Amino acid sequence: MFNQNRDIKIAYTKLAHWYKEVEESGFKSLQTVANSITLNYRSILNYFINRSTNASAESFNAKIKAFRAQFRGVKNVEFFLFRLTTIFA
Repeated sequence: MFNQNRDIKIAYTKLAHWYKEVEESGFKSLQTVANSITLNYRSILNYFINRSTNASAESFNAKIKAFRAQFRGVKNVEFFLFRLTTIFA
């Protein structure tokens, strides 16, 4: 859906058809995913407006979590934020 279409209306229609197929399938795990997509479909379809994602923000968040795990937690938040800005800024 994301690579084949450039029009947001077509993507919205295909997303609605997918949701209908999930409802008819009866798989509970897929229904959970469908409910999440239903709550966030506007944000998902925003991809078709300017083809941008939040991948860079997610990547940076993963780097912060890895950095925090490396030191087994944070005791001094001020120093932690200082270290983050000096390393990643």
